[in-house]
Amino acid sequence: MAKIVWVLALGMLTAGCNTVEGFGKDVNTLGSKIEKTAKDVKK
Repeated sequence: MAKIVWVLALGMLTAGCNTVEGFGKDVNTLGSKIEKTAKDVKK
């Protein structure tokens, strides 16, 4: 079941970015959000 969720999430993520550049921006944004959350949790 979890595998299906990951496949669907990946599909939605890649559907939002039409180019490799767009994908890179999406990954960068996601990384920034993860980093911010980690810093907030650490406080």
